[in-house]
Amino acid sequence: MPPMSSLPDPATAPPAAAQPITHYENFPVASVLCPSHLRPPIAAIYHFARTADDIADEGHATPDERLAELALFRTGLSESPEATARWPQVFAPLQVQRRAHSLPDPLLHALLDAFVQDIEKTRAGTGYRSHTELLDYCSRSANPVGRLLLHLYGVQDAQSLAMSDDICSALQLINFWQDLSTDIPRGRFYLPHDECVRFGVKQADILAQQDTENTRKLIASCTSTARAHMQNGMELVHRLPGRAGWELRLVVQGGLRILDKIAALDHATLQRRPKLHAWDYGVMLWRAVWM
Repeated sequence: MPPMSSLPDPATAPPAAAQPITHYENFPVASVLCPSHLRPPIAAIYHFARTADDIADEGHATPDERLAELALFRTGLSESPEATARWPQVFAPLQVQRRAHSLPDPLLHALLDAFVQDIEKTRAGTGYRSHTELLDYCSRSANPVGRLLLHLYGVQDAQSLAMSDDICSALQLINFWQDLSTDIPRGRFYLPHDECVRFGVKQADILAQQDTENTRKLIASCTSTARAHMQNGMELVHRLPGRAGWELRLVVQGGLRILDKIAALDHATLQRRPKLHAWDYGVMLWRAVWM
């Protein structure tokens, strides 16, 4: 998927319609495979999450300023006039879709909780002690998105929700290991401390982005765990109806293809960020057919 332009200016964006997907993404978001009646709610959820992510991560604001901005943004879920006026391109379509589809508010709040956690962790310079602690973060940063989509598809059984959590956690982990070269200079550290100790890697070496045999083994172990979570959830593609299942196939294959790219770099992502190219989508489509 080629890079696209930045989000529209809130002052000129039509307030009642969800805006197009405009950030670079590894995976399809509300693509042509998505049922047409679900594209508006999916786009509204996407822009809610993307805008909150930009508040938490983009620009040169201080941590306190980011937290204050996110607190104001959160009030938009209570239809605060101030937040709605500040981000009309987010909250006008989101309010419509929340009512039309009874979107669960706790899942939307969980996403904001994850962004707050990111800011606080980055400010404190602390990371995650273990894979278990990192998965707890994923339960707020990624899994709510999958559960919101399942809500729209009318799929609510416990096994499907668990599979969705595995896929979403895998995608979040894959994103971490893909983005090490860009996250670390920003003070965002996701490699679990116990895994660093296991492979004899010091945090100072990671922060200095020193590419060594041990750091590559560490990243290889982390990507292996991400792949295992993806494989645990893959059966979900057969539980979703019609085109939704096909879009999920491409999402899963997109994550697995990034893992292939990381492996092709011999797990040297402390210094290089792999990304998908046009030919990769053909590979993903072929593999999706045979899932």
